[in-house]
Formats: sequence, C-alpha cells, structure tokens
Amino acid sequence: MTHFVHPDEVRSRFSRAMSDMYRDEVPQYGSLMALVAQVNGEVLKTQPALERAMEQADELERLDVERHGAIRVGTKEELSTLRRLFAVMGMEAVGYYDLSVAGVPVHSTAFRPVLGSSLNRNPFRVFTSLLRLELIADAAVREEAAAILARRQIFTERALALIAQCEAAGGLSDAEADEFVREALETFRWHSDATVDAATYDKLHKAHRLIADVVCFKGPHINHLTPRTLDIDVAQAGMPAHGMDAKDVVEGPPRRACPILLRQTSFKALQERVLFPGSDDQGTHTARFGEIEQRGVALTRKGRALYDSLLANVRSMGNAGSASANYQDRLESSFAAFPDSHDAMRQQGLAFYRYVLQQPVGDASADIETLIADGVVRAEPIVYEDFLPVSAAGIFQSNLGGEVQKHYEANQAQQAFEADLGARVHDEIALYQAMQDASLQAVREALAQADVAESVA
Repeated sequence: MTHFVHPDEVRSRFSRAMSDMYRDEVPQYGSLMALVAQVNGEVLKTQPALERAMEQADELERLDVERHGAIRVGTKEELSTLRRLFAVMGMEAVGYYDLSVAGVPVHSTAFRPVLGSSLNRNPFRVFTSLLRLELIADAAVREEAAAILARRQIFTERALALIAQCEAAGGLSDAEADEFVREALETFRWHSDATVDAATYDKLHKAHRLIADVVCFKGPHINHLTPRTLDIDVAQAGMPAHGMDAKDVVEGPPRRACPILLRQTSFKALQERVLFPGSDDQGTHTARFGEIEQRGVALTRKGRALYDSLLANVRSMGNAGSASANYQDRLESSFAAFPDSHDAMRQQGLAFYRYVLQQPVGDASADIETLIADGVVRAEPIVYEDFLPVSAAGIFQSNLGGEVQKHYEANQAQQAFEADLGARVHDEIALYQAMQDASLQAVREALAQADVAESVA
C-alpha cells in the first residue's frame, strides 16, 4: 500500500521552500525575519503570561513557521488551477475581498487550512488576487491584456500532472511530494524577463501599475512573504536600523492590550531590473516587498460591525486618510469605544473563544460564564487567520507607487469570482463560530460524562 504524505506536511515543505527561495531573491526578507525573531524573543521573555497562554493554546510552536504570501493572477484558468494546487497542501479558499473600492482592479480570496489542528501545524496562507479586466475602461487595453494572458502557462507540465495524480489517487508519496514542491515553486519564482516589449509594458503600466505586474511576466511571482510578530510597533520602529524603508502607518486597528483582528506594515517595494524581449531595452519594475503582521482575536459579526463603524468614524474625521499626521491619534480616540479586555469582548459577544475544560467537575448545563468564573473552563482567544480588505488595499496601494491611484466604483462580484475559482469560498466568520461551538459542545459533553460516571459510582 502506498503511504501518502499528509497535506499538512506537504504544506510545511512548500512554505519552507518558498521562504528559502524568497530570501535568496529578496535579501531584505532575511533581515526582516531576523528582526521579527528578535522582537518575538524579547516579548516572550518579558511577558511570561503571554508565553504560557500561547503554549496552552498550541500556538507557540507555529509562531516561527507562520507566514502568509500574496500573488496576483490574470485568468480564471490560472485561479482555478491554483485552487487545485493549494488543495494538495490542504488549503481552501476562505473569504472574498473586493479591492476595487480602493482603486485596485482585483478581487481576492485567501487559501489556507481550515481545521484547527492544521492551523496549529502550519498556518501558511496565500492571499490570491484575480485581475478584473472588466474594470479597465480602455477596451483596446483590455483586449490586449487578455490576449497576452491567454498565451502564457504559469504551471509546469509536471506540476499539473502531479496535481491530477493527487486528485485521482488521493495523495502523493514522499518522493512525489518533494517533486511537487519543486515544481509548484516555479509558478511563484521571480522572472526578470518581461514577456512583452517596453512599449506594451509602458502602456499597461499607465493603465494601472498592477495590470503591468500581472500581465507582463511569465508567472505571478510571489510579491511578499509575511512573518508574524508579537509586537508590530516595536518591529516597525526597528526596520530602518535593519536597512528597510518602512511604511509610515501600521494598517488596521490601533495598539491594544488585547489585540483584535490583524495589523500589518511593510517595507516599501523594491525597484527591480526588467529585460524586454527583442532588444537591449531595460527598465525597472516595482512589485516585491516585505511585510509583517500581528494577529489578534477573531471578531464575531457583531464585533466586525463595531470595528467597521469605528474605522469609518476615523476616516470621516476631517475627511483625512491614514497618511494624515494625526491618523494614529484619531484611530486610538475612536477605538476607545471597543472593549479592551477578553472578558468584556467575550461577555458582549464581540469576539470568538475556544473553551477548554480545566477540571472535570461542574454542571454541564451551567452558563459558560459561570463555568469560567468557577475555574471549570478556560477561554482561549481564537486567532484571526484571515485578512482585512482595507488593510490589504492599503498594503497594495503603498507598494504600487506614490502617485494617486485609479478609483473604481464599488463593484463586488463574489458569484463571478466563485465561478472563476470553481468553488464557493468559505465564510470565515462561520468557521470561527464553528470552532467556538465545537469547543463548547466538547466541554458540555465531558462534564455530562463525568456526572454520569460519578452517579454510577
């Protein structure tokens, strides 16, 4: 009988190989990794309670391997094949993100594991965006971009064969898994040779920088990899000393005692040399950068509604965006209305928690808050594993150049995206709700069994 490598292990091998490749291609990524490791070590040393909590929740071991990446593809065939490629690694499409509202002509999803055990093994995620050619106003540019994309194949023949083999057989052997990682990596590798001449590149670049990035190269090239830090403000402050040109503002909510959702920052994209075919023409292309993130607790629909309203309130203050000098002050002022303790967030139904039995003695029908107060149950924050549309758009914009970007009408098209993907995307909030519900059910069943055992004795 053939022994298949578990998808979690295939994902771990791939994420390690991706990190090694990106460090070779973008040396500053290695500097970023060193900085994050230093910051995380200091935080854990000075906050033993946090270290204990992460250890209890099985989150400590995943910290050093945690990454997310991002790619942009141009056609529905490329997107659909990526779904099949990521499935080999146990990754599924979670969430729908419309970035057109921020002037970026793409819509996106995140491929990631969905089971708690798989997330703790390796929570590798890839934020994947599909170019929306229909948002390009110039019909001639639309048609030319579509024709260029139709001529390329971003997957190796062997990668496609191994994907099909995995689907047919139900898995890959150890040697096949290693070969799959090598072949799949080629899709994400940087190619400095453009597939179009300089004039075509310039034309697409003028339509939108991102259009040129997606259309003019052999493949989608991973444009950043993101390690997770436990203190993003300290990490951002340390970036210049490590040779990185950091963004001015951390995207997402303000600094809090109990972090929520996601905060992101990055060093600005590098200018890289590009060679154009058929001539000695050379140019530069801005695409790849380094990003860091700090993750907090996942919010319920009620919590997300409060978060969105407070963020909207920040933006309405003087009609000033995140580039304004007093943005952080406005952010902190507005978010004072969001409770900053796990007890308050849990009791008000704003965030999700995993319930863990501390002692097998208690009333199985008791209110969960009573069980917590009595020390029967411990509540662990469920880590937010996904992305913020506004943060994603902010990171995109900051690394596409300094000038004002295009603006598109809000034009969500989730059904069209899912049709191109070939599958429905998971509702991320429903996944967190299911995790919380399952943990509560497990606690009540364990207590009920203990009651039965005690009565029989």
